[in-house]
Amino acid sequence: MRSFVVLALVGLGAQLVDGSLGMAYGVTSTTLLLAAGTSPAAASATVHLSEIGTTLASGAAHWRFGNVDWRVVAKVGIPGAFGAFAGATFLSRLSTETAAPVMSLILLALGVYVLVRFTRRGPSTANLGKPLRRRFLAPLGVVAGFVDASGGGGWGPVGTPALLASGRMEPRKVIGTIDTSEFLVAVAASLGFLAGLGTAGIHAGQAAALLLGGLVAAPIAAWLVRHLPPAVLGAAVGGVIIVTNARTLLRSDWIDAGAPVRYGVYAVLYAIWAAAVAYSVRRYRAERTAERAAEAAAKAGAVPETSG
Repeated sequence: MRSFVVLALVGLGAQLVDGSLGMAYGVTSTTLLLAAGTSPAAASATVHLSEIGTTLASGAAHWRFGNVDWRVVAKVGIPGAFGAFAGATFLSRLSTETAAPVMSLILLALGVYVLVRFTRRGPSTANLGKPLRRRFLAPLGVVAGFVDASGGGGWGPVGTPALLASGRMEPRKVIGTIDTSEFLVAVAASLGFLAGLGTAGIHAGQAAALLLGGLVAAPIAAWLVRHLPPAVLGAAVGGVIIVTNARTLLRSDWIDAGAPVRYGVYAVLYAIWAAAVAYSVRRYRAERTAERAAEAAAKAGAVPETSG
């Protein structure tokens, strides 16, 4: 019962992050399951099984509010399903000793990406409204799907920034479209793990706990995103992913670092993490101050002066 509650809280926390950022449910959940001692393939399989329910619920909500571009869902989601099946099959054939550092390395790279991505300013929207081509979306889907299944997460961290960087879709439609198309990826990855591991390799009880937590968090995330800046959340979760997976790599047979080296690396990573979060908070406060000043000037009937 205790482990079920813990996993439900993991699912709740991961969905809060994902609902606020449009990514990181899989990366966050898999990272925490690995830290709890679950094997890499079983962790990814369990997370993807739970994602069938969470992505279905999320996609339905986004569709209801008009946040889904169905043409992009098909063009990126179907190739993503093929990539996810291939990634699940690949991970299922690796031994636990080999898979653990491989997955941690992928998750570490995704954590760095999330940290950097959300401590920077958003992308330009100069090309907003221009169509996205299949020759861009299909390879993106295949790569994101493969990374998602083999690394335990990555559909959002790879797909969402890529579509945002294109500047051709509104942010709300990017998040809604990626979340909706992830249902296809979750189904394909689960089938791949079922073929590679069998039912014994998938923990239905853990998946149910993650799903329950995710469903509870879904409406909370919708409220949370209105009050907590995505940049701060992104910096926070990116740091968690980096530190946790760096610990796994440093203790693996690949590196097998001694205690002094490990603690030195941890100190550097914690310092970078704290600096990123502090920078994100300062930038958010500065932007809010500027927005309030502009609103006050507008209400007073004045036009804010611009320097330069």
